Amino acid sequence: MPSTSSSSSPPARADPIRLAHPEEAAAVQALVAAAYHPYIARIGKPPGPMLDDYARRIADEQTWVLEQDGEIRAILVLEARDDGLLLDNIAVAPGWQGKGLGRILIAFAADEARRRGFGVLRLYTHVLMTENIALYRRVGFAETHRVREKGFERVYMSLRLDG
Repeated sequence: MPSTSSSSSPPARADPIRLAHPEEAAAVQALVAAAYHPYIARIGKPPGPMLDDYARRIADEQTWVLEQDGEIRAILVLEARDDGLLLDNIAVAPGWQGKGLGRILIAFAADEARRRGFGVLRLYTHVLMTENIALYRRVGFAETHRVREKGFERVYMSLRLDG
């Protein structure tokens, strides 16, 4: 996830977050590509989220958008798994990074995990996306393990939701 904010407390969630519509797949893909493009040079290839099939993710009701003034400014992909809800991707449009939208989506993901009865929210990020690892730690995630997976060096983290 591209870095989204440096403040220590999440902003109140007043922005509209909704499931993405099928006709928005290209816009979601374009936002993800723009958000993750700076990481290509750092990790030596396109990050995993740039390779995802957003038409399928949207059809499977796994993709949410944060929309303001009729514009998609950030997206979130959540995937239910046996061991918790996986926050598979957060991407914020480059012009909107650093304004708290990522934190809003993290709070939404935690609320969604609770709503679905999960006690943990999980995520992973690339080991070289150090600013994202730092952000996740600031909002309460703890590193669980590191693994080479699908050609990427990943850091897995989790956030306990049971108090």
